[in-house]
Amino acid sequence: MRTARRGVPSVSVSYPANGSSTMSNELGMRTMQERAYEKRGEQYLLIKSPPASGKSRALMFIALDKLHNQGLKQAIIVVPEKSIGSSFSDEPLSKFGFWADWTVAPRWNLCNAPGGDSGKVGAVGTFLEGDDQILVCTHATFRFAVDKFGIEAFDDRLIAVDEFHHVSANPDNKLGAHLGTLIARDKAHVVAMTGSYFRGDTEAVLSPEDEARFETVTYTYYEQLSGYTYLKTLDIGYFFYSGSYADELLKVLEPTEKTILHIPNVNSRESTKDKHREVEHIIDALGDWQGTDPVTGFQLVKRPDGKVLRIADLVDDDPAKRDKVSASLKDPSQKNNRDHVDIIIALGMAKEGFDWIWCEHALTVGYRSSLTEIVQIIGRATRDAKGKTHARFTNLIAEPDASEEAVREAVNDTLKAIAASLLMEQVLTPKFEFKPKTPASTAQDGFDYGENGYDDSKCNVGFNEQKGTFQIEIKGLTQPKSPEANRICENDLNEVITAFVQDKTAIERGLFDEEMVPEELTQVKMGKIVRDKYPELEEADQEAVRQHAIAAMNFTQQAKKTLLGDGTDAPSNTAFVDGVRQFAMSVKELDIDLIDRINPFSEAYAILAKTMSEESLKEVAAVIEAKKIKLSPEEARDLAKRAVKFKQERGRLPSLTSTDAWEKRMAEGVAFLTRMKQEAMNG
Repeated sequence: MRTARRGVPSVSVSYPANGSSTMSNELGMRTMQERAYEKRGEQYLLIKSPPASGKSRALMFIALDKLHNQGLKQAIIVVPEKSIGSSFSDEPLSKFGFWADWTVAPRWNLCNAPGGDSGKVGAVGTFLEGDDQILVCTHATFRFAVDKFGIEAFDDRLIAVDEFHHVSANPDNKLGAHLGTLIARDKAHVVAMTGSYFRGDTEAVLSPEDEARFETVTYTYYEQLSGYTYLKTLDIGYFFYSGSYADELLKVLEPTEKTILHIPNVNSRESTKDKHREVEHIIDALGDWQGTDPVTGFQLVKRPDGKVLRIADLVDDDPAKRDKVSASLKDPSQKNNRDHVDIIIALGMAKEGFDWIWCEHALTVGYRSSLTEIVQIIGRATRDAKGKTHARFTNLIAEPDASEEAVREAVNDTLKAIAASLLMEQVLTPKFEFKPKTPASTAQDGFDYGENGYDDSKCNVGFNEQKGTFQIEIKGLTQPKSPEANRICENDLNEVITAFVQDKTAIERGLFDEEMVPEELTQVKMGKIVRDKYPELEEADQEAVRQHAIAAMNFTQQAKKTLLGDGTDAPSNTAFVDGVRQFAMSVKELDIDLIDRINPFSEAYAILAKTMSEESLKEVAAVIEAKKIKLSPEEARDLAKRAVKFKQERGRLPSLTSTDAWEKRMAEGVAFLTRMKQEAMNG
């Protein structure tokens, strides 16, 4: 059992640290880049790889090949914010063995250009009509350019989208809608890159149809970290407290560690509502303030042992001060200087795309409902740097007003979700599929109600593993008739529900008007929203959409009550437990327990996790993969026999992450049999 220092409960992940992920081949490519380059001929390529693994350079190799050898006219690199545009600056790739250099003319890196998007959209138009080959711009500029010039203007070009999790299959997401149209036209190439292929709002990144068009290259956190030269362990810990977080902070903040500290959002329970006073309190607690460095803008604080800490305050609202500190942190001449800064205090900055290789501790105060944000923050600490053997992520959270068992389950689900994300697995709530319940209803097409569903005269509930959806049969449910109504019921119910809950009149009357009958909300209000949103539908189809939307709302509420208890006495502070439900319905299916025991800690308690070793992380991968595998027991046994022979010949078992299709298939057979054995043991 290993716990992080100062008693913070943690998952500890150990890595061989053999340096392989930083070694280059004869073309100057590291492991992930070489793996991606092998797929350079694909029209649609999705690269799932963690921060600092070299996605930007991998794109450079692929883009140059598409421009010089695959007949594409131009490459347009699209990034979420201007600061990330620097990742695609000039690189002398030939110096390390490649056959060409990456060069972006200054006028075509629009992330460095002054002014707003309107002027930059014009520049995109000029670029499209010219002979230059590479342009870098923001997601926003690209969206406006598509609006102005049309999808056809991007024919025969490569569109490379960085931080792809900003895209959503939701039609309201303009970038996602443009990409969907781009893929439907099928005359451009797309390379999508992301370090976290899931979204915190549980929306799908791509529709299943579009995602099926992509060839995927996956490089996990485990592969990256195991190939580092220096970094050997990563701890992930949760620490619950009562009272003020500022008083508990130094129990988990070690001043000798290079730390990024994210203070709580001002709207969170943990916040004192005065962010500036919180920063002052933290600085006072660390030592005696010595003044401000005139060059960098960093706060200078002398610790009791005489060491002077250099603290970067990114919370300050003064633009001049904050910009000066931000520029100092990005100073390329200081990138390899470990003593440049000691602690960074931030609110919304220093998460995505922020690169400080020396960071040893990512300390976050307040519950983060977005798993994407959690993984991005963890990524700040998982850079390899000389002498840096250990890194950790700590989440300091106000003690939830929920039962200890509910919190235990929530922590375990969170750890499972993080483990899945480290393996680049998407963690999303499964979709619902509603059907009419009839006397002849039976378990068909992989639909198994099982003992965990419930069956009465009105409703059956089950999970379809083949489709990855909950299937609910409801007596009297009207089915949609037209293809469009079917599509809405399958994919767009979230939009209908969102419109309903944002209807201020409906919600206020539902909450405060005791004489209002429920049917007025569910039938009249929801009916009007559906009619206004989909006026082209026949009346019968509008009624079908309304019923499906109400069913989805009710089922979601029941799932929430199941997680929190019976819901009759809802606790006032359930942000942590309640928030986990965004991904809990999928990770609950993973039969893994990462909790060791619960111990008293200070005035609250600590939930101590089992050590997550190299083998246990592989076990998580096997459990996740086994859930996806569709084999007969006979096929699995045959593959397992071949896997034994493979091990005798090569000294290792086949790998689920292998790029060799046959080796991966043998590994799937082993994983499937392991799952069968585990399920049999669990009865």
